Amino acid sequence: MPLIVGMSVLLGCQFIGELLARGLAVPVPGPVLGMLVLLLALMVNGRVPSALRQTGEGLLRYLTLLFVPAGVGMMVHARLIATDWWVIGVTLVVSTAVTLAVTAKVMSWLNQRRLRHGSDP
Repeated sequence: MPLIVGMSVLLGCQFIGELLARGLAVPVPGPVLGMLVLLLALMVNGRVPSALRQTGEGLLRYLTLLFVPAGVGMMVHARLIATDWWVIGVTLVVSTAVTLAVTAKVMSWLNQRRLRHGSDP
């Protein structure tokens, strides 16, 4: 029963995110807005309910299966990828660098904020 409740919460947040994305006509995918709704709900609640935790852990256990279609797609479209390998490579390097830079900036900001407020880890 907890798995059904947890999955219902996740799907409900995704549904709310889809409604927000379509209703507000924002260029952000509904599932991303749904994750923000879930984050806000968890922040208000102050903890992760056990049903949601159990569902999340179950989904993470099988996360690697989601990479199978991508791997098959790469094998099927190997020639197409080979013609544009340098564009794909540059895109991967640049996007990784930007992600690392943004993550470092956010971590620095959070660390300064923690030190300023005097809270211990």
